[in-house]
Amino acid sequence: MIGGRNITEITQFILLGFSDFPKITALLFVIFLTLYIIALTWNLSLVVLIRMDSHLHTPMYFFLSNLSFIDLCYITSTVPKLLSNFFQEKQTISFVGCIVQYLVFSTMGLTESCLMTAMAYDRYVAICNPLLYSSIMSPSLCAFMVMGSYTAGLICSLSQICVLMQLHFCGPNVIRHFFCDMPQLLNLSCSDTFFAQVLLLILTMFLGLINASVIMISYGFIVSSIMKITSAKGRSKAFNTCASHLTAVSLFYSSGMFVYLSSSSGGSSSFDRFASVFYTVIIPMLNPLIYSLRNQEIKDAMKRLQKKTVFSQGQR
Repeated sequence: MIGGRNITEITQFILLGFSDFPKITALLFVIFLTLYIIALTWNLSLVVLIRMDSHLHTPMYFFLSNLSFIDLCYITSTVPKLLSNFFQEKQTISFVGCIVQYLVFSTMGLTESCLMTAMAYDRYVAICNPLLYSSIMSPSLCAFMVMGSYTAGLICSLSQICVLMQLHFCGPNVIRHFFCDMPQLLNLSCSDTFFAQVLLLILTMFLGLINASVIMISYGFIVSSIMKITSAKGRSKAFNTCASHLTAVSLFYSSGMFVYLSSSSGGSSSFDRFASVFYTVIIPMLNPLIYSLRNQEIKDAMKRLQKKTVFSQGQR
């Protein structure tokens, strides 16, 4: 009973997805399936490569392997459901399924934000305090920073879920998106969502400002240290050390901010849905490529693994 009226709570939502583009349904399915397979292959390969090659057992690659694992979970929280809905007449998702999907999606997204901050600090220590790098970035500190990232992401997501579970959904149940996101769910609620909106804003601003501030401060010191290097070769090498991470951070934050801040309708327009594909699908697919493309250590590790494979096959 809400406001003295008996109102039936809805138990499932309809994910509109891209069903309003029936002429290109097959094409979209092929595109998303291809992007998903590429993302899974690249991220999983990077995790396995880092784990198998002892030369990559360093803090930077420890963080990178966790980033790849997070991206695997991040993209898997949305794309499989999207793919399964392409050829279903009723593109439904249960209320519980919607909550679980948002929990995983939000946790992985917030965790990635925190982990990128840890990676920025790692690059700061490597460039600004190279002689103390091994002692500062100890295995215990690296493990603590990774666990802290997962914990922060999970706690912030669970707090949103707790508030979301207190809301009532009794009106329209059509989510004009391809996954369950908080803005769309708040728009569908027949309860007062003021507190939920304030909490979402506080958490986003709190984590976003802290992470962005640490990253900017770290790179401020990094740029200052690089400018003090006399040789052009040394400056180039130092810049290449953090260029990949800076590129990934820029893409992650700029795409997310663009989608959430530019839309006044909670990301429900066709443009917003296609724009959301960039940070939910494209970036998790690109991250392993960004970190591997100009990374000689990754290339050398791949060559060593290839030689091992060829050698083991020749022994049979």
